[in-house]
Amino acid sequence: MAQAVVLREELEIPEGIDVNLDGGITVKGSKGQLKRKFNYPKVTIKKEENKIVLEANFPKKRDKAMLGTIRSHINNMFIGLTDGFTYNMKIVYAHFPMAVKATGNKVTIENFLGERHPRTAKIVGDAKVQVKGDEVVVTGINKEEVGQTMANLEQATKIKGRDPRVFQDGIYFVSRE
Repeated sequence: MAQAVVLREELEIPEGIDVNLDGGITVKGSKGQLKRKFNYPKVTIKKEENKIVLEANFPKKRDKAMLGTIRSHINNMFIGLTDGFTYNMKIVYAHFPMAVKATGNKVTIENFLGERHPRTAKIVGDAKVQVKGDEVVVTGINKEEVGQTMANLEQATKIKGRDPRVFQDGIYFVSRE
């Protein structure tokens, strides 16, 4: 009789984090709450004591990849609720001074390359954007929301139809914490 092959991954639940598995995974911490649903039938998620256990029976290559992906998403939820995510960006201009303001769920970029109409970038979800001089700081507990907000800022100041060696104006990613 053949023995069942089970691929098993374990994630330690950090102190101060509460995990609930009900039709998805809900993680609560001091910074807030994150909820996510994983729709992959071959990977099962269980909670044992203070660990999250991911299992796949008779895994194929795709199943192994999905198991690692789900593990990374859950780990990012833990990191977001304990430390949070912070991306630092820099406002760069050589020709026309830009005015960047964060209001509500959008960032307004005025006087970009001397344009009359302001450009806007959407702030996704609960991410927060702070503008201090020529620094832009994007923070939040959800890695996808923070990363997409940062990408929206870079895309809003993308230059088309001009030489990028001469026109290096824009808002650029510098570092993450």
